[in-house]
Amino acid sequence: MPTTAQVHPTFTAAKKDPKLANNWKAKSAAELTDAEVMAMPDSEYMNDKQMAFFRLKLVQLKQDIHNSAGETTEHLREDTVVVPDPADRATIEEEHALELRTRDRERKLLKKIEQSIARIDAGDYGYCDETGEPIGVGRLIARPTATLSLEAQQRRELKQKMFGD
Repeated sequence: MPTTAQVHPTFTAAKKDPKLANNWKAKSAAELTDAEVMAMPDSEYMNDKQMAFFRLKLVQLKQDIHNSAGETTEHLREDTVVVPDPADRATIEEEHALELRTRDRERKLLKKIEQSIARIDAGDYGYCDETGEPIGVGRLIARPTATLSLEAQQRRELKQKMFGD
């Protein structure tokens, strides 16, 4: 009977596009794309343009969350109509509960965004809290509020899985 080998996914770093390697020199932080920031040489890690790029990314994320919160308030206000059918009323209440849970998660994300902006101001942004090593541009583009390198985050998650919080 043939055995099947388990295949574990391997992490591959995003490839840098050599055509974009020097585009960042002639552009402002607001004009840079994710790909252009990824293509920057490692020697330019967390230079002024990258810091400004990530600050803009975080400020935009913060603004999007605030806009979304305003829409939630309006939506909840509109749906306060009394519905006689208990099933319809339960559906509306469940939708409200889901929306409020989402807003609570966004509220927690806002706190992380504020902390990340403060880290940019302090010059600590982009470096792991545990090891002091660079977090990496690819990880920061995917998760601008990251405070741990991928390896440190994996270790933390493994400890939480083994020993609980």
